[in-house]
Amino acid sequence: MKNDLMDKIVSLAKRRGFVFQSSEIYGGLNGCWDYGPLGVELLNNLKQAWWRSMTYCDDIEGLDASILMHPKVWEASGHVENFTDPMVDCKECKARFRADQIEDSECGNKGYKGRKAAKCMEEGKFTDARNFNLMFKTYMGAIESEDSIAYLRPETAQGIFVNFNNVKESTRQKLPFGIAQIGKAFRNEINTKNFLFRTREFEQMEMQYFVKPGSDEEIYSGWKERRLNWWMDLGVKKEKLNFAPHPADKLAHYAKAAVDIEFEFPFGFGEIEGIHNRSDFDLSQHAKFSGKKIDYFDEQSKERFTPFVIETSAGASRGFMAILCNAYDEDEAPTSEGKSEKRTVLHFHPKLAPIKCAVFPLVNKDGLQEISHSITEDLQKSFKVFYDESGAVGRRYRRQDECGTPFCVTVDYDTLKDDTVTIRERDTMQQERIHKDKIKVYIAEKMS
Repeated sequence: MKNDLMDKIVSLAKRRGFVFQSSEIYGGLNGCWDYGPLGVELLNNLKQAWWRSMTYCDDIEGLDASILMHPKVWEASGHVENFTDPMVDCKECKARFRADQIEDSECGNKGYKGRKAAKCMEEGKFTDARNFNLMFKTYMGAIESEDSIAYLRPETAQGIFVNFNNVKESTRQKLPFGIAQIGKAFRNEINTKNFLFRTREFEQMEMQYFVKPGSDEEIYSGWKERRLNWWMDLGVKKEKLNFAPHPADKLAHYAKAAVDIEFEFPFGFGEIEGIHNRSDFDLSQHAKFSGKKIDYFDEQSKERFTPFVIETSAGASRGFMAILCNAYDEDEAPTSEGKSEKRTVLHFHPKLAPIKCAVFPLVNKDGLQEISHSITEDLQKSFKVFYDESGAVGRRYRRQDECGTPFCVTVDYDTLKDDTVTIRERDTMQQERIHKDKIKVYIAEKMS
């Protein structure tokens, strides 16, 4: 049943223009996806909601660092040495697997459908595990040599750390303060899986909060609750979220403490955001490798120290998928004949919905189209609006339900008499009549 649900969500995502397979006409590119017309709106709305929540305040500044960085950055951060997964190959079918995920993997041989890869391992069909670095390597300049090696960044955080001095001095921020960034990251995953959950190209929404040592544990605890509440404020169901602390023996090399915010996808719980106490590891490492002083002087206590870092790292791509899965629903809707039919609907929070409102003329005559176009043009100054004059109104409602559009406006013959329209809410399917000049205010209030 869980597989069926995931298949339905993926099918809807393509049918309605949320997500397409990258390079599909050439057979696709594994682990890479394109966001369609509705998908790019939903993704941008999610990123904008995060950006406003982070940077529209006094203590967090924004940044957009380059994807390509000096290769020494990745030596200092530990990525060259530590950013690896154990990889094994099947000697028979030549498929590759992460050695630590064999229990959850299926055999790559099409003749053994449903066979677990662990069974192949028991039979000695795998090579010995070897470390595989997940960074994409490239070259800068005209000559490909060891001196021109560069990497596509595997995370956005390091661009923040190397700009700590620049941001601190240009903004005159005092501790504690944060630096936020949204951007692309790239990981050459051995196995991509579960739609958008594990991909080779993705977006991150990261904020590094710099604090005085000794205050880190309290601030770390505070950010855990703030971030969980943010997801719930966007309509993610509380029962589908949970904290998954990292055990002490599983912490990353930079972490003093770490916890994941997980969402219950159809395939099970999976991380959508990590909150980490990174101690002073990052700034100390970059000071060591660059030879530059990266620290903070507290004017009140007259102390000089290297700040600790509390990180919130949310996946925009995974968050998009969580929002999509959280919103998906099937229920019963009434028909014009007084019966009911199955309805597929996406219950997006109005401020995340790709389309805020759809406008329909009841019929394509008697001036209803002209009024509908006028309403559409006025609303488009404030919202993403869709105009549709094709098919029965009930069919048009169903199409917008699948797109997650929270409001539909129908212009009918009563509009010619008193300038009122019917506005219908997606979630309740209730309808009411309001003056056409009040539509914008009505939607704005619902969005907030």
